[in-house]
Amino acid sequence: MSVWPNNTVATSSFFKSLGISNQLLAIYKKNNWVKSVGHGAYIKFSDTPNYKGALYALQKQSCMTVHPGGKTALSLLGKAHYLELKVKRTFLFGQSKEKMPSWMKNYDWGIELDFNQTSFLPPTLGLIEYSVGEYTILISDTVRAFFECLLMVPKEHDLVECFELLEGLNDLRPDKINKYLSLCSSIKVKRLFLYLSEKADHQWFQYVDVEALDLGKGKRSLTHNGIYSNKYKITVPRILKEYGKHVL
Repeated sequence: MSVWPNNTVATSSFFKSLGISNQLLAIYKKNNWVKSVGHGAYIKFSDTPNYKGALYALQKQSCMTVHPGGKTALSLLGKAHYLELKVKRTFLFGQSKEKMPSWMKNYDWGIELDFNQTSFLPPTLGLIEYSVGEYTILISDTVRAFFECLLMVPKEHDLVECFELLEGLNDLRPDKINKYLSLCSSIKVKRLFLYLSEKADHQWFQYVDVEALDLGKGKRSLTHNGIYSNKYKITVPRILKEYGKHVL
């Protein structure tokens, strides 16, 4: 119990790694030391874990890359352009072949979990430790989180909101941006990032190596009756013409 952080989930494999048999685990349950939150997952009897305590188990015990990303990670990092009084939805990202276990999907964590399976970036690129009291979990760093936001445009996120988020990111490192862009497999994300970055006119943009990037061929449309950027070959919401310092 001493190596098991409070308010986190422990899986059956975690107990087995400590030499605790199913029979002994049943005794723990009978004596109200632990209680089940689904098949193969447990919490301390008096604990009330949230989704972060569940992610701790997925990352540290099941070696999964599922992590808070996108707007959720930006909010945790204090990079959101406005503060939501009550967060009702958490955006999680994992690799294409990773599946959320049934206990994670079915338990009521008090918040809606939006799980996105994608391999548009390398699995661990940009994942950083985030402290949650007595334990840590991995979340997206600022650049990866913003890329994840762009990936969800226009179905989940508004491009104007993404531009407003980017306006506040004036301290990004060009070397990191170039690395992430070179390893990103989504043409849409790369084109949108370059388009919004140039409009935001941050100082770091002049050091982005656009010529070295594969931006694909053909046009991309993200809205009906929008405005077309010939430079980046994308159609974006017409209202974006009013934002930023450049007409692209």
